[in-house]
Amino acid sequence: MNDENGKAGSAALTSSHLCTVEFEVGGGIIGMGVSPFGDHRMGYISGGRFFGPRINGIVLPGGGNWSRSGRLGEDASVGTFDARAVWQTDDGELIYLSYTGRNVIPDDVRAAFADPAAPHVDPSRYYLRIAPVFETASKTYGWLNGLLAVGVGERTDFGVRHVIHEIR
Repeated sequence: MNDENGKAGSAALTSSHLCTVEFEVGGGIIGMGVSPFGDHRMGYISGGRFFGPRINGIVLPGGGNWSRSGRLGEDASVGTFDARAVWQTDDGELIYLSYTGRNVIPDDVRAAFADPAAPHVDPSRYYLRIAPVFETASKTYGWLNGLLAVGVGERTDFGVRHVIHEIR
């Protein structure tokens, strides 16, 4: 129930670290070209790993990120994510992950992203956020089915790393 100012009652949001996931992107990014709907790109997930206080395992190959980008002002690009992956926990359970998100990358940072030999770019110089949703048939990890999460991402030399937080 909201009060007269539109604020939620006494409930407050809290968060805690769920896990960190490192997606390996094999074969680089495939540029699909600029259509009337934006600049489409696809990255193939070739593997990876995830680790956290309650959940650990590997990212199975075969997922991907279908992104779209455009311009945000004169000196930055803005993009969206449409990503899917399958995780396998250390005890053999499967978890389907999908996420949307946003990025804002200044042009000088974008140039460094495009160069595989470029040094690491400080994540404070760009914005990369995701909203993952989990689905599993596992009884052990069924709690993920009702979870809302957000993640903060960073580009790495192998792909991307997201630190994912559970929202309560």
